[in-house]
Amino acid sequence: MAAASPTTAVPDVADLPPPTDAQQKVIDRIATQRARLRARRVARAQSLALSRQREGAGGIDESMALRLAGFAREHPVAMVAMAGVGLVAGPRRLIRWAGVVLPLLMRLRR
Repeated sequence: MAAASPTTAVPDVADLPPPTDAQQKVIDRIATQRARLRARRVARAQSLALSRQREGAGGIDESMALRLAGFAREHPVAMVAMAGVGLVAGPRRLIRWAGVVLPLLMRLRR
């Protein structure tokens, strides 16, 4: 096999002159972007692993019910307000709105 010609060989880092200020800014931006992308990949992998772990622990309905119970514990005033709106609106309107909102919620859960 033929050896690499001097024109195609990659120069050693020690042979390169130090970067100018403008070049150093670009190098720093590239390094920052690479670190940000690496961190985003790690966070996404963790998020996917956590969601897979949650799916294995319980069903989707259970998860939604647990989330609703947690919301009720954290925001009791909002739950009382929603119950009041439900009483004022009446059962017919609630059923009509449930027919609109439930398909949207089901689509969001996918």
